[in-house]
Amino acid sequence: MSELSYMEKLLDGVEVEWKPLGELGELVRGNGLPKKDFTESGVPAIHYGQIYTYYGLSTTETKSFVSLETAKKLKKVNTGDVVITNTSENLEDVGKALVYLGEEQAVTGGHATIFKPSKDILGKYFAYFTQSIIFSNEKRRYSKGTKVIDVSATDMSKINIPIPPLNVQAEIVRILDTFTELTAELTAELTAELTARQQQYEYYRDQLLTFEEDKVEWKTLDELVSFRRGSFPQPYGNSSWYDGESSMPFVQVADVSDFGFCLNKNTKQRISKLAQPKSVFVDKGTVIVSLQGTIGRVAITQYDCYVDRTLAIFTDYKEQINKKYFAYQLKNKFDIEKEHARGSTLKTITKAEFSKFEIPVPPLTEQRRIVTILDKFDALTMSLTEGLPREIELRQQQYEYYRDLLLSFPKPEVVAHD
Repeated sequence: MSELSYMEKLLDGVEVEWKPLGELGELVRGNGLPKKDFTESGVPAIHYGQIYTYYGLSTTETKSFVSLETAKKLKKVNTGDVVITNTSENLEDVGKALVYLGEEQAVTGGHATIFKPSKDILGKYFAYFTQSIIFSNEKRRYSKGTKVIDVSATDMSKINIPIPPLNVQAEIVRILDTFTELTAELTAELTAELTARQQQYEYYRDQLLTFEEDKVEWKTLDELVSFRRGSFPQPYGNSSWYDGESSMPFVQVADVSDFGFCLNKNTKQRISKLAQPKSVFVDKGTVIVSLQGTIGRVAITQYDCYVDRTLAIFTDYKEQINKKYFAYQLKNKFDIEKEHARGSTLKTITKAEFSKFEIPVPPLTEQRRIVTILDKFDALTMSLTEGLPREIELRQQQYEYYRDLLLSFPKPEVVAHD
């Protein structure tokens, strides 16, 4: 039996009515909740960030709290109420909903609206509906703003919601709850497998890349290889520096893959012929490392390119060294040192600082042996790392297919009047 015929049987000929959300319950816009008001314990607070990061559509507890004095100034959330996000930098996150099932009264702030459902609609049915394509298209119509997008409580109240009988709503919730739980279980299992393999890989990597000081020769990067930083003409926003005929790949930190010592297949930007003399050209097969932001991303370039100033370029080795072995040691060293890098939001390691990093240099035969072993572990870890998001994506697509199928009801025809 198809899902469609199943729904037809469930509805048993009952016509589904569509009503504006404002007619299905009370909508109350929250009022200011600065982060400085959060406390380690106290009155439960549903922060808007919790709504769209929480896996699932209901919760009996909160991860945030405020003092009693702060709570007195905020809108109250009772068990069964639905908290909906009103603002975000991404439209996708606006309109996400969380049903609060805690016994203790909670509060929420100005980035959210509280929906107190009437007897005609289940809170969790509505929460699921906020994930549907239909609701997504409706909220887009009412969204305002560019950098920060907002759908007000007033506009939210105008969005039409299909209202099947309560027993049908409950069955839809049951089915979607099952899919949600299965997806969560699969994600947990695959993540645990990936974590175990990564820990195993890191253990063997550390064993293979660690040497006693008196067993091998140690060289600073300054003694081992010549290096320089990339460059790019200023200001970055000048459109004449990008694209056009004879443009080349321009490598920035985001273009260096997290795994596999490689660049992404395509760089986010290409440097124009006009800007190329003002940057640094790098041949295919050159080792580079990121020095700012996401520190310690290492690649051996697989195509000719130009490189930004946020990366260091290694050329002209002064000792015999396997490039892949050097890349492994470089990443290992940066993974340690970046924990102590300067800066809070934007971390930085200077050329002067990393030039003193010491690298063990065993005989070439030992370097090649280490690379062969680590490459095998790296390939296994990478296949799992690439496969995990893909598997989760497929499950999510399956879930979304059934969700939209279950939440798609024919809208009543609008009769034109003369």
